[in-house]
Amino acid sequence: MTTTQPADVTVPVPVAKGRDRYFDLLRAIALFRVVLYHLMGWAWLPVVFPSMGVMFALAGNLMARSLAKGRAPTVVRGRLRRLLPPLWLLGAVGVTGMLAAGWGPDDDGHPGWWWLHLTFWILPLSDPPFDENVPGVHGLITEGWAVDLGVPIWYLRAYLWFVLLSPLLLRALRAAPWPTVLAPLALSAVLETGAVAVPGWRLEAGLSDFGTFGACWLLGMAHQEGVLRRLPRYVVPSLAPAVAGTGLWYALGHGFREGHDLDDMPFAQSLWSFAAVLLLLHLSPSWSEWPGPLRRLDRLVTLLNARAVTIYLWHNVCIDVVEALWDRLWGIVWLEEHATWLLNSSWPQLPAVWLLTALCVVCFGWVEDLAAGRRPRLWPDRSRTLAQNLSPGSRRR
Repeated sequence: MTTTQPADVTVPVPVAKGRDRYFDLLRAIALFRVVLYHLMGWAWLPVVFPSMGVMFALAGNLMARSLAKGRAPTVVRGRLRRLLPPLWLLGAVGVTGMLAAGWGPDDDGHPGWWWLHLTFWILPLSDPPFDENVPGVHGLITEGWAVDLGVPIWYLRAYLWFVLLSPLLLRALRAAPWPTVLAPLALSAVLETGAVAVPGWRLEAGLSDFGTFGACWLLGMAHQEGVLRRLPRYVVPSLAPAVAGTGLWYALGHGFREGHDLDDMPFAQSLWSFAAVLLLLHLSPSWSEWPGPLRRLDRLVTLLNARAVTIYLWHNVCIDVVEALWDRLWGIVWLEEHATWLLNSSWPQLPAVWLLTALCVVCFGWVEDLAAGRRPRLWPDRSRTLAQNLSPGSRRR
């Protein structure tokens, strides 16, 4: 049941309440964990912090808040405007590079549909095509860079569908909160059994993403709608560990010990992510300002949030470049003879990956400002951002 404020009550918008810094911190941690996981490949990282579930939950929370303030078509259009331009810039660079390397319709195997599939680089309703065999450039970028560029777009595809479905999901959530939240978990369980034959891999991928992360998106919406606050305080701390334990038990029985991770097990991922997100939202302190010990993180967290899409889209390519440059160090005889442990380690590559990612932020991040209707900046600054957001001219824009 929702409540409405009296007509004579006005709600000010001070600087301190512009963002929930707890949510900003979660998003920053999630983004850092994604980059670390793609470089290191440690299967236990998604267990320690399920980044994708957290990111979908935060996006769902923001979507519900926007829908509560504006008309659904306007809100959906605004979200698409923020999401798509960074993808278009990535596609302009990546598709041009693949075409220059000789990629074409014959590589896809369906010449008649190839050009139509390219439109998924414009509106990612499904996975866009990319060249799985594109050659690398020795000493500059590794082979398979197109795969690392194209595969992560599944997140934008899932995000797009969640945005398009959010008006209906919010109605369903208000009518039947917990059946709606739990429905994606039920879908994931059904898909896991294989009892339902899904025609086509594109539809199967979409349904799998909804089953895996739909509950997280809906938990974010439920948090914004106050559904979680109506639960007795003991329910979440009692329920979340049981659900997480079930997900981990299922993962251990389906190849987790053999090197597979949660990304390979959608049902286990759905349970683990649901439990983690439920607990994190239950603990949510809703910081309008940083607690004292965390204030030093303000600028870094602000930067990661302001350029989250750019970092997510480009970090894999940065990893490919760093790995190619790192391989050239094997040509230094002294390092090969006395420091093979250094050459075999990924840890020294991490600072280089972030430095190159920072360069991508400078080169490509401004498109996120254009998409949001802000003045383009090479490097976001929190004080200037808040001043622009609170200025009358910015509100009109």
